[in-house]
Amino acid sequence: MWNEPYLETCCRSALHRLTLVGPHGRPPGLKDGPCLNRLTAMGLARPREDGRFEITDAGRDRHASEILKKQAA
Repeated sequence: MWNEPYLETCCRSALHRLTLVGPHGRPPGLKDGPCLNRLTAMGLARPREDGRFEITDAGRDRHASEILKKQAA
């Protein structure tokens, strides 16, 4: 049964961008800011002390299962 909140297309894209930037993180103030805030509220991303956003382990699992369509570990 599906029990995870739906991710809008824009938020799925923001989650994917978090995986692409790796340790650099996404800076605040970009067009995907609202999605990064939503991902943070869902526990899929987190803001760092420098203000940039990074992906969490839960975000990596969600990316693998929903974006890459792989079984999460």
